[in-house]
Amino acid sequence: MTVFEKHSWDQVNLFTYNARIITLGYFMTYSIYLSGEIHSNWREQIQMGLESNHLDTKIYSPVTDHEDSDNVGVEILGAEKKPFWKDHKAAKINALRTTTLIQRADFVVVRFGDKYRQWNAAFDAGFAIGLGKSLITLHGPELTHALKEIDGAALAVTETPQQVVDIIKYISQA
Repeated sequence: MTVFEKHSWDQVNLFTYNARIITLGYFMTYSIYLSGEIHSNWREQIQMGLESNHLDTKIYSPVTDHEDSDNVGVEILGAEKKPFWKDHKAAKINALRTTTLIQRADFVVVRFGDKYRQWNAAFDAGFAIGLGKSLITLHGPELTHALKEIDGAALAVTETPQQVVDIIKYISQA
């Protein structure tokens, strides 16, 4: 395995058959942070799509169990009388994970769902852009206007997990 510009290149299927064209090539390995909505299985769909295409990726994500995420501060550091301090403790501990993993990622995929306001997803998108990370957004067309600034900073705006997989498959080819 050779390291090139912080990316590793793995020789996979030296000869691959793609739409009746035989190609000789390598596939790039990416580290990807999957941020945002936690109430659907979009992360699993992306993971399954990457695996079914034999793409060598490292997937990072936040803690997706809402109750665990909300209660981590008081469970580790002790109870609080005011909800603000309970949330404050949890947010700080969760930020340790989130900021570290976004920094490790080659790029970030942020999913905005239609059910809840996802301020954390918007924050993660801004943080990623501030670090110079490439961003892919994933959301339904009904959120296009509300997310126009975030979409404006994204390198790709997608509506389905399969579109995300297809982009990663495309950019993984060398």
